[in-house]
Amino acid sequence: MKTTKTRKAKRSGVLDATAALERIMGGPLTFGRMLRSIREGDEITLEVFARKLGISRQHLCDVEQGRKGVSAERAAKWAKALRYPEVVFIQLALQTDLDAAGLKYSVEIKAA
Repeated sequence: MKTTKTRKAKRSGVLDATAALERIMGGPLTFGRMLRSIREGDEITLEVFARKLGISRQHLCDVEQGRKGVSAERAAKWAKALRYPEVVFIQLALQTDLDAAGLKYSVEIKAA
């Protein structure tokens, strides 16, 4: 039972953080907006942050601005590099991709 409560508490914390970021940003949280908020919160330049992710500064800028998407695999890789929960990055990357395609679905990921 303790594991279930812990998972629910972690999930609730993620949802609370997401809701807070959406209020601050004045709109739905996208993968790019999340990356930008992490980068700016850590006071890191585009160039330094891009190096951490193993990409160019321009590519990071394009992702942050929503001009380029990110695969679930790459989102997981970046989550590991930044030491964030993979599930959050993957879910936002997939949701952002669906939203960009104009598909009205909501992504929810559950651990296997």
